[in-house]
Amino acid sequence: MTESLYGAEITVLGVRNVILSDEGFGVRVMEYLAANYEFPDNTRLVDGGTLGIELTQYITGTKKLLILDSINSGGEKGRVFCFKNDDVLAHFEDKLSAHEVGIKDVLALLKVTGKSPAEVAVIGTEPYDLNPGVGLSEEMLKLLPKVVNESLNTLKEWGIEAKPKTGKKVNFSRVAEDRS
Repeated sequence: MTESLYGAEITVLGVRNVILSDEGFGVRVMEYLAANYEFPDNTRLVDGGTLGIELTQYITGTKKLLILDSINSGGEKGRVFCFKNDDVLAHFEDKLSAHEVGIKDVLALLKVTGKSPAEVAVIGTEPYDLNPGVGLSEEMLKLLPKVVNESLNTLKEWGIEAKPKTGKKVNFSRVAEDRS
């Protein structure tokens, strides 16, 4: 029996609520990485949406987990942050949004069952705009290269070399599921 349905050695998990503009930043970064880079077979990129405990099936068995997010903590808009390992659970203690409660619960469950990823990192930003809408604000779009670089650097520290693809562009003004 396998440990999970979808787990990979390395998982890049974008979380978001895409109908709240900049709240969708984490999954937009994940989409950008998927569209513009090739990853080794042991690396899986996942759109975690606002799933809660259901994320367990995507994370169980993962040795290293990179979570991409937009976290509205009332801090300086546009601030880029990175939490690693023990600081991740401490960060999620505040339960800042519905999907973060889910991530905290999943990580706690994996810890209790002895199946925690060996390494966890959260990279994200403080959003500018949380009004209804599917596109990112211009300010968040400007942060995209910085967060993509942070993500690639973290993956590189974990031994994952992403190779750039050519010719693909991601439209951040559309709904992620709309392929038109």
